[in-house]
Amino acid sequence: MLRRERRTAYQWPQPAAFAEEVMEIPEGLKYTKQHHWVASEDSVATIGVTDYGQQQLGEIVYIELPDVGEKISKDDPFGVIESVTAVADLYAPITGTVLEVNQELTESPEMINEDPYGDGWLLKVEISDVAELSELMDSEQYEEMIEADSE
Repeated sequence: MLRRERRTAYQWPQPAAFAEEVMEIPEGLKYTKQHHWVASEDSVATIGVTDYGQQQLGEIVYIELPDVGEKISKDDPFGVIESVTAVADLYAPITGTVLEVNQELTESPEMINEDPYGDGWLLKVEISDVAELSELMDSEQYEEMIEADSE
């Protein structure tokens, strides 16, 4: 996989005004501290960036994702996302094999900003260990994490 040179190390910003922004945190999904969401059906997981995550990054201009067939490992980087202000690694919320990559994001990475839980999904993965899903947060826990970070 060809890696784009990173300009700066990036930490997800701390929320400055959680209460002032309306953001979507759908129920029924799982969430990570790195602001990724996971929707699972049987042994297949769809992974994306949360609404909060895309808001913190700002206008997304580039995305680098793994190829179909590549293995990703929980908590390891699997790609790169770049906005007009920052570059950040994408971390795998689960371990598995990439089944499908959202190719539309290559030409239109802004889809992540426009529809993070719909057309802006990143990848679909064959889950190696379904038990890893239980280690992720539900919508209520994720919302509580964001609120706690804003205090």
